[in-house]
Amino acid sequence: MHWQTICNQYPQRWLLIEALEAHTESNHRLLDQLAVIDAFDDSRAALQSYRQLHRQAPQRELYVLHTSRDEPDITELHWFGVRGSA
Repeated sequence: MHWQTICNQYPQRWLLIEALEAHTESNHRLLDQLAVIDAFDDSRAALQSYRQLHRQAPQRELYVLHTSRDEPDITELHWFGVRGSA
């Protein structure tokens, strides 16, 4: 599904979505094909569901977005440094 179709089907909702097809241009992630996993009335419930699903399947490209956005504007951040365990 495309973002505009999703916005029409889920007006003014928080969504947990998965990018089925996506690519990057100029540090922006462009989501070509999306799947709605669940819809929520508030952001806290959506983020809680995201955290649970991300723990189970970290390889999936998941996002929490509100359908009031015209486009899902996602900027990729590149982290440099060393990760260590505390």
